[in-house]
Amino acid sequence: MQLKRLAAAAVGIGLVAALGPVGPAWAGGSRHNDKHILKLGRQVLPAKDGWAASGPGTTGGSAAASGEVHYVDTRAELIDALGGDNATNRTNATPKIIIVRGDINGFEGLPGRCDDLADPAYTLDAYLATYDPAVWGRVNPSGPLEEARVRSVANQTRYTQINVGPNTTIIGQRGAKLENLTLMVDSANNVIVRNINFVDAFDCFPAWAPTDGEAGNWNSQFDLMSVRRSENVWVDHNTFTDGDNPDSGQPLHFGRPYQVHDGSLDITHTASLVTASYNRFVSRDKVMLIGSSNTVGPDVGRLNVTLHHNVFDGTFQRLPRVRFGQVDVYNNYYNLGGDGFAYALGVGVQSAIYAENNYFALEDGVATEDILYDWGGTAITEKGNWVRAGSSWPRQVSLLGAYNATHDPDLGADAGWKPTLRHGPVLPAPLVPLATLALAGARL
Repeated sequence: MQLKRLAAAAVGIGLVAALGPVGPAWAGGSRHNDKHILKLGRQVLPAKDGWAASGPGTTGGSAAASGEVHYVDTRAELIDALGGDNATNRTNATPKIIIVRGDINGFEGLPGRCDDLADPAYTLDAYLATYDPAVWGRVNPSGPLEEARVRSVANQTRYTQINVGPNTTIIGQRGAKLENLTLMVDSANNVIVRNINFVDAFDCFPAWAPTDGEAGNWNSQFDLMSVRRSENVWVDHNTFTDGDNPDSGQPLHFGRPYQVHDGSLDITHTASLVTASYNRFVSRDKVMLIGSSNTVGPDVGRLNVTLHHNVFDGTFQRLPRVRFGQVDVYNNYYNLGGDGFAYALGVGVQSAIYAENNYFALEDGVATEDILYDWGGTAITEKGNWVRAGSSWPRQVSLLGAYNATHDPDLGADAGWKPTLRHGPVLPAPLVPLATLALAGARL
């Protein structure tokens, strides 16, 4: 009985923390009416709710005039609501609330999809024949065919990358979906994105990188959502998936998986002050890259991100992978396993991860020492984390102790900072599955 009371309290705390004064907006089963969804659209990030609450806080388009509240059903309507011109929308700072209805597809108006975006000089068959390592060698592709691939990528970028400007709230009605596109928040401060199903932002024209790893790799460009050169961004109650186009279904080319997907939610290029809360990342390989280069420079002192009450379900790596930033990772639920699993928390160059009261459910074949990975970092603060390995009972463990016992060199135990921006109490790790699995993700 005591456990049930604690579980109920956990769920209640999670709802209040995530949704503020409106209450459990997405916990029920009824379809939102216009009045209710607009009320959600005018919500702001609660005080102290992670790094995005720093400075002026994150209000998105909450101050939008009535004429800047837009209901959109198509790609064209979404671009129009964001300012009218996809090439310049990233500079449109007018406060605006955009309510997404139904399924918006990035290839809208292109019946041939990738074929319509391909440069006339590019075909995949020609690319594979030309740059086969047995013919071309282990050097990077170059020449007219690679140049045609690059032009093809530029065509896709112009069409399927949707640019968001400052002071914007994008919120989905029940079932809202952004499919086959990248939502790009670049040089756009004060943005809120909530209750969206992000599905399958695939790259039509992946690049072959023969020196990436021992056998080479295919690399893709397009994330489901990308935050660059921006501050005060709140990403809340969204779901990120590859839909019916998983990486496992891709063919092998040059003996390597033909990788058509990149990140789910990447935060790079000096971005900072981001809170990602109550999101669900499902069956994806690369999930969240925080910092895109090991080069010491403008990223130093940036890339500060909070992740809380998110669900990582069947995801393989970058949960997140961090460079430089002070990243608060607390009360998240991880279900880890599968043939492609690599690691969860990537400790990168000058990173400062503070991982507290997370819950890790490990499938057979995944060990506690696999949760961390050293990408050139030196330390991580971790406390209060629980692990359930296979069918065993869950228990509190030291992720760092398990890693250091099986890897050299050791990682240090002090990342050099302590989070102060947390809205509401931190839940005990055993209650995290109850609070996150019930509440995280977009409402379908």
